Amino acid sequence: MRTRCPACGATLSLDALIAHDGARDALVAAFKISGALGSAVVHYLALFRPAARELTMDRVAKLLGEILPDLQAQRISRDGQVFEAPPEAWVWGIEQSIAAREAGRLKTPLKTHGWLYEVISSYRPTAGQVVAEGTPRLTGGKPPSRTLSGIAALESFKHGG
Repeated sequence: MRTRCPACGATLSLDALIAHDGARDALVAAFKISGALGSAVVHYLALFRPAARELTMDRVAKLLGEILPDLQAQRISRDGQVFEAPPEAWVWGIEQSIAAREAGRLKTPLKTHGWLYEVISSYRPTAGQVVAEGTPRLTGGKPPSRTLSGIAALESFKHGG
């Protein structure tokens, strides 16, 4: 069976993924992350991809392995302080990362998770915001970017809302 990465478009056989140690580790980690958070993490991993190359499966496994314990614990440590990090905080932080890249404020490829952790440390839940599929989404202390708001409006329009 052939699989296709939604972030980079690469295709690969599922059998080859399972046979490769790094790919298998990445799949195991990825299966522990689901829903909106899983989708956001896939897009976040694309921020680590060099412009002229693809991410290796070993690198994907390493990156997922670095954040998975914090995702599961729903807290992060930054500058000696511990911050609560529910799934909504991760999704919001990743959205902010992607918006910063699009605005030219974030240089890619990323080397560490430091930028994301710094953003998540500033997360403050506010009133729920509803996106196109009707899924409640929390936004952080900062207003959503105009890019993300525009995408949400287009999705709403596309779905007849």
